Amino acid sequence: MTTIRLTAAQAMVRWLSAQMTPSGEPFIAGCWAIFGHGNVAGLGEALEGAREVLPTHRGQNEQTMAHAAIAYAKQLRRRRAMMVASSIGPGATNMVTAAALAHVNRLPVLLVPGDVFAGRGPDPVLQQIEDFADGTVSANDCFRPVSRYFDRITRPEQLLTALPRAMRTMADPADCGPVTLAFCQDVQAESYDWPQSFFAEKVWPFRRPAPDPVEVEHIAGMIRAAKQPVIVAGGGVHYAEAADALASFAARFGIPVVESQAGKSALAWDHDWNYGPVGVTGASSANIVAAGADLVIGVGTRFQDFTTGSWALFKNPDRRLVSINVAAYDAMKHGAEPLCADALTALEHLTEALGSHRAPAPEPGLKQAWFAAVDPLTDAPDGGNALPTDQQVIGAVQRASHADTVVMCAAGTMPGELHKLWKAPRPGAYHMEYGYSCMGYEIAGALGIKLAEPDRDVVCMVGDGSYMMANSELATAAMMGVPFTVVLTDNRGYGCINRLQVATGGAEFNNLYAHTGMPNAPAIDFVAHARALGAEAVKAASIGELEAALATRAGKTGPFVIVVDTDPYPSTPHGGHWWDVAVPQTSDREEVRAARKAYEDQLKERS
Repeated sequence: MTTIRLTAAQAMVRWLSAQMTPSGEPFIAGCWAIFGHGNVAGLGEALEGAREVLPTHRGQNEQTMAHAAIAYAKQLRRRRAMMVASSIGPGATNMVTAAALAHVNRLPVLLVPGDVFAGRGPDPVLQQIEDFADGTVSANDCFRPVSRYFDRITRPEQLLTALPRAMRTMADPADCGPVTLAFCQDVQAESYDWPQSFFAEKVWPFRRPAPDPVEVEHIAGMIRAAKQPVIVAGGGVHYAEAADALASFAARFGIPVVESQAGKSALAWDHDWNYGPVGVTGASSANIVAAGADLVIGVGTRFQDFTTGSWALFKNPDRRLVSINVAAYDAMKHGAEPLCADALTALEHLTEALGSHRAPAPEPGLKQAWFAAVDPLTDAPDGGNALPTDQQVIGAVQRASHADTVVMCAAGTMPGELHKLWKAPRPGAYHMEYGYSCMGYEIAGALGIKLAEPDRDVVCMVGDGSYMMANSELATAAMMGVPFTVVLTDNRGYGCINRLQVATGGAEFNNLYAHTGMPNAPAIDFVAHARALGAEAVKAASIGELEAALATRAGKTGPFVIVVDTDPYPSTPHGGHWWDVAVPQTSDREEVRAARKAYEDQLKERS
């Protein structure tokens, strides 16, 4: 057997560089890394030696580097992924939130945190967490519940099995998610005689599991019998590249489609059978159809509570649930009849089984009524000194967008407003991280999207609260010369959660700066801050100035930030649905007692 002597870190990098997609690109497109105690000597040396085949990017924070990597994979529909490397201790635990985000969203990312000495000679090393009862535990055990595959590399030869398992997880559509390989720092630097064959190039095809014929016929029978079917499109439609198949399926059989946050843009907004966003942040057109449905057909959805209105949305007493999902875990949720398969393959098999079937037509005029109600909200204001609303900001960005625009967001007010109001023209035009709704994903995510699809016009919508949590990758984007647009809406606090606080009977408290009780509310100059990080930045004092600034974004060579002050109170009054947020049973506030009664009434209605 021919062997080659390499350190464990060198072997990892060489092996990863040889894992290919069917189109001939490396599956691991690059590595984000911050070097420190625990990875600079071992993995850092290996990455430097392979920088021509596995490029390394330097970020500012381990969590946001991982967010950029995750957004990259999401925008490319899980066809490629990135690696993120950290030191031990805080560098590693900074990535745990990102691992959870990837886990919730079923997205591939390879996390390689440095770990303690496998040999334990210098214990306790700098930044080591000591478990008084278990000598095998380190801080990296935090990754176990938020990883689809976890391994601790305590011997070099363990990579011979750990690396293929890691790739299998990331490339498997049913099991896809974050992988953590906690890499003991002394092992990274240890040499081993590796089989030369281990580094042979390997192609990882995109698998499309076919449905069971019995399940296909059973589900087809349920569709034929349904009087009011509806399809709930989830993120799995995008991951399976099944958007065109879904559009054809809906049109052929006359079944309305409603979209979750992850599924939005599966159908163009003006497709005849796209009835709009569904659930808590849904359109009235979609929610009316969903409420009356006797058959709810989920395609690639997890049926999250925002999608189902905390399972109070589907009100038809004869309602039955079907779940088309590549993951059996999701296909079997809530007593659903499963069709466990790739979404594209499942739709193709169902099309053949249904033949000339046609569902009864839904209530006419629902879409027209919805747009008639909400379109005026996004119009430019006539004038005056009132602060713009988030809806008006969305309208300005919409008017400045085109077919190649990707609007993205993650948390706060904007996800709900964008879900309701954004008119996505094609798949991939709407990128929302709402599985984990992680504040701080936005700017790093925009960087990842632009790296994934450099020709797209990427617009990041972010509130001042999320911006304050994680903005440092603006400096990375400027350093790399990656252009995207940030529309920063400043409502001087956490406007979204403030509205929820009031809606559940609470007093305005500790969300907007004005209600913190602190003596000095900050007056943050976000324009100056963004410029200090290397971005080009301007302040828009009105919707007109916002539109003028948006018109200048083409041709920028780095991140471009537009700051606009907004009113923290208005939200779209149309559409939407109840969401289960527990209200205190006992309170001195009459408003809370009234909200509790309304809450209990909703619980009775759901049951």
